[in-house]
Amino acid sequence: MDQKNKPAVLVETRNHVEIWTLNRENERNPISSPEIISAIVDNVQRVNADSAVRAVVLTGAGPAFSAGGNIKDMQNRQGMFGGSPYELRDGYRNGIQRIPLALYDCEIPVIAAVNGPAVGAGTDLSLMCDMRIASSRAWFAESFVSLGIIPGDGGAWLLTKSLSPARAAEMALIGDRVTAAKALEWGLVNAVVEPEDLLSAAIELAERVAKNPPHSVRMAKKLLRESQQQGLSSILELSAAMQALSHHTLDHKEALEAFVEKRPGRYLGK
Repeated sequence: MDQKNKPAVLVETRNHVEIWTLNRENERNPISSPEIISAIVDNVQRVNADSAVRAVVLTGAGPAFSAGGNIKDMQNRQGMFGGSPYELRDGYRNGIQRIPLALYDCEIPVIAAVNGPAVGAGTDLSLMCDMRIASSRAWFAESFVSLGIIPGDGGAWLLTKSLSPARAAEMALIGDRVTAAKALEWGLVNAVVEPEDLLSAAIELAERVAKNPPHSVRMAKKLLRESQQQGLSSILELSAAMQALSHHTLDHKEALEAFVEKRPGRYLGK
């Protein structure tokens, strides 16, 4: 099948967990093309409205997680990289910047299974996820500066949410590769596993999330997001409101009964 006729993102469902696979292996899964952008945004909107989906694993087809922006398009000044400065600005805003906004607003946890190199916007894509499991063959590079550009997809903001200011500066201002082992040492990833164990490890982590009452997970994620930009008093107000909702769910009642009866809970998202 011609590359452009293949689904941009493959979706597989395993119980309450979805696996999204970037499906442009021959191009090393760049995320600057309209079809990849639209697929990610559309899938986020879909799972936000589907209470049966409780966690997502995001990975790449082939040996690479994501090469970030399409270098050939950048060199040829085509696609989102073409046009006047004004057109380029709109190209970013209406193109790749839709991905961080969508994933930030994704109501369910997203776990990156970083199967190989995550370069430039590929590193940033992994940082847009809530947790990261890396293959021992993976590496990360915030390499925009090496190409004479800057992180146009929010990388400067994302790095500072995952790393210390000094480490974020090291990645953004030097652009060198960071191995999976170093990424674990720096706290950039949750775990590093052998390549053959990557997907099963990411799915296992997703299933550990998915076993909890889905309303609780979605609201807890919302609180984590809001805590990045609100003060303590605002978070306490929001927490009080969400807690009141939580106490009136059937899943809360089931969770209490399951705890007392020492059994797994059976949650319906109600």
